[in-house]
Amino acid sequence: MRKRSSHESLSEQLRRIIRSEPSCYELAERAGVSRSTLTRFLKGERGLTTDTLDRLATVLKLRVTAGR
Repeated sequence: MRKRSSHESLSEQLRRIIRSEPSCYELAERAGVSRSTLTRFLKGERGLTTDTLDRLATVLKLRVTAGR
């Protein structure tokens, strides 16, 4: 049986970071992402494409590192 990790998923981490921003609408505009895409992602209704992830990561100055 696989042991369940207590760590947040990448999507959960990204949602937390986005919610900490002063305005998710401004973030969407700066990243060139539609507001509805970002809103639906925050509600857990949809995932994000790699292109959208790249845009958000650039604006938020994020970098993914492997923690092994």
